[in-house]
Amino acid sequence: MKPYTPQEIEEKWQEKWEKSRLFNVKEDPQKPKYYCLEMFPYPSGRIHMGHVRNYSIGDVVARYKRMRGFNVLHPMGWDSFGLPAENAAIKHGVHPAKWTEENIAFMKKQLKRLGFSYDWDREISTCEPEYYRWEQKIFIEMLEKGLAYKKKAPVNWCERCHTVLANEQVIGGKCWRCGEEVVIKDLEQWFFRITAYAEELLEGLKKLKGKWPERVLTMQENWIGKSEGAEIEFEVEGLNEKIRVFTTRPDTVYGITFMSVAPEHPIVEKLIKNHPEYEKVKQEIERLKKQPKSARLMESFEKEGIFTGSYCINPFTQERVPIFVANFVLYEYGTGAVMAVPAHDQRDFEFAKKYNLPIKVVIQPEGKSLNPEEMEEAYEGEGILVNSGPFTGMKNEEAKKAIIKYMEEKGFGKGAVSYRLKDWLISRQRYWGAPIPVVYCPECGIVPVPESELPVTLPKNAPFSGVGNPLEQVEEFVKARCPKCGKEAKRETDTMDTFVESSWYFFRFCSPKYDKGPFKKEEADYWMPVDQYIGGIEHAVLHLLYSRFYTRVLRDLGYTELDEPFDALLTQGMVIKDGAKMSKSLGNVVDPDDMIEKYGADTVRLFLLFAAPPERDLDWSDQGIDGCFRFLNRLWRFIQKHIDEVKEAKGDFEPDKLSDGAKELVKKTHKLIQKVTADIEDRFHFNTAIAAVMEYLNFLYDVESRLELNSEEDKKALRDAFEKLALLLSPFVPHFADEIWEALGNEGFTLEQPWPQHNPEWVKEKETTVVIQVNGKVRSRIQVPVNLPEEELKNIALNDERIKKWIEGKNIVKVIVVPNKIVNIVVR
Repeated sequence: MKPYTPQEIEEKWQEKWEKSRLFNVKEDPQKPKYYCLEMFPYPSGRIHMGHVRNYSIGDVVARYKRMRGFNVLHPMGWDSFGLPAENAAIKHGVHPAKWTEENIAFMKKQLKRLGFSYDWDREISTCEPEYYRWEQKIFIEMLEKGLAYKKKAPVNWCERCHTVLANEQVIGGKCWRCGEEVVIKDLEQWFFRITAYAEELLEGLKKLKGKWPERVLTMQENWIGKSEGAEIEFEVEGLNEKIRVFTTRPDTVYGITFMSVAPEHPIVEKLIKNHPEYEKVKQEIERLKKQPKSARLMESFEKEGIFTGSYCINPFTQERVPIFVANFVLYEYGTGAVMAVPAHDQRDFEFAKKYNLPIKVVIQPEGKSLNPEEMEEAYEGEGILVNSGPFTGMKNEEAKKAIIKYMEEKGFGKGAVSYRLKDWLISRQRYWGAPIPVVYCPECGIVPVPESELPVTLPKNAPFSGVGNPLEQVEEFVKARCPKCGKEAKRETDTMDTFVESSWYFFRFCSPKYDKGPFKKEEADYWMPVDQYIGGIEHAVLHLLYSRFYTRVLRDLGYTELDEPFDALLTQGMVIKDGAKMSKSLGNVVDPDDMIEKYGADTVRLFLLFAAPPERDLDWSDQGIDGCFRFLNRLWRFIQKHIDEVKEAKGDFEPDKLSDGAKELVKKTHKLIQKVTADIEDRFHFNTAIAAVMEYLNFLYDVESRLELNSEEDKKALRDAFEKLALLLSPFVPHFADEIWEALGNEGFTLEQPWPQHNPEWVKEKETTVVIQVNGKVRSRIQVPVNLPEEELKNIALNDERIKKWIEGKNIVKVIVVPNKIVNIVVR
């Protein structure tokens, strides 16, 4: 018997697939299209099990849909700009482009070993000028429309390295590279005006309900963070300045006892200017600035602050309100200032208790009386206004409207809608990214580079010392001519955030070699939107939100009619081992190459698809992958045992001439088709589909002795079962499936065959098991025809030999019949 040799089989079929260009696809108006896409990887050097799981899920979907008659686009590429390449250049002296290209070559080889059905002719790499030139063109169009703009914004700054640091490069408040204390510095930065689309992005989530995970929709909704309330202006005493706040609780304005502003707020310097302990206050504010922003937002984080020495005036009461700098206020959120009502806001309450500030109750719950001195926490619920001037006695919801109307009449406030969402900061003071295509002219200001001069490419000779932005140090790159007046100008040295590249790559896959625009509209109109998008939950907010925004920008620039880029979304779980996510530092990494070497790609794919439903975390198990390998071997042996006797048994069998064993086989095969199809089509529950195939293999060994393989009809039935099994396994273990398909004497590939259909007649149950109870206790089971009339079923039950002894000599009170399931005889 020929043994199962996965590495040899897989190499053979991968060569055949490549030679026949099996996965190459083009538009075909005669076929329904299906665009299946997994989030493309950053070329870090090696693929990990998380990648393999993600791509195995996508490959099942892509192969299945193709066999169902769809014209399937299943591309792959590389999100190839990013910080690690620049870090490698600093550390090892290898150019980011070379490092990236070598990593891509290695990872591509790894992906090909796994047999994924990618159309490699559509491969893109975002660090190539052929890709980012179109991004630069779109940037210029956004600049012209006011959707790209520049303003000052705080960044992490290392003075010794003279460079901006990403949040992940700040470790314990220090530079990851040199250990210098990191400071917050205001620099001119480029932004995309995503806030212009806030309401549309929020509304668009409604169309995605039922297609995207509820958790992702909630995360995006919270990130956009729509709040309805009021904007109020507070005049600062002694300064010609106003502090503007947004509040969702205008009903509490009479309870303001202090004002909180963010440490980064531009007004802070003016507020502390005349403080008698200016240096001490300044030092404390700098300390607060260094606290991680994510931590400052946490409820559990200690609330800290310092009095600025300045006051503002409450426009409702004319009372002087002390202004504090507080760490729980972030400048990027709202207006960067918060009116503090400690009686009715928990953060304000904790702050007031810590710094011994007054607490004034202005809302009393109905039937209760709050005493500020006895309160242990803020009261944030509904109630009746007290101590609130003309609004005292009103219900608080009613008072909100009345107070907004009052401030609008008086001119110091208005009803407003606020969004937590802030404009997208896209500036990066780094080399390895798409250059921002503008120049700075002393005469003309900011001038976009003409389209004829795009792409603005990265210079190859940049120095990677770790000090400063490498682009600033390349004179021939920085020196430019103003496209308007022709005078000397300075080229922008910032590059774009890598999220920009991943916000439109799915469009580029539709026409990756198109050289007259970002993509060919007719081809994008055919393929887009992506029908099934697959990736990790960690991208639930930024990548998906930016992609939704960028698609709408492309729509408004005339490139597409689409609003939403991704129709359906699947977020797969992580691969964990020993209770934790795989990582080098924990020493629990399993290398895909090692597993392929030991078991073959099909076994690796099978285990990752079988061990858990796609959306759940998968716990790596050496025993589990070993079990999947044993299953394939066992199936292989069974098929090999019978291959010669069924190989020539081609054509349809005659059902009436089948043995009872063969009829069982056909019935079980059609039930398997029904089960596997439903599990893939309806729920992506690949694990239960594979479990059904494993159960079917046990059945094959059981039914083997009841088959009459000297009969031509039984041989045909077994051959038919093998063929259908090869087709059902094709999306999961494609090399194995094609090897079986060929061994049966067939030509071509399983992927080119139509997906098997179950015959309703074969899955119809002719008999069913009915349970017979006496006084609710099971006393017998009988096999009866399906849908037997109730009276007949009742008579069979009463005359069952095992039942007679339980009812003999007793009075039958009633007989309850549940058709096809239960007969319950009640006796006394």
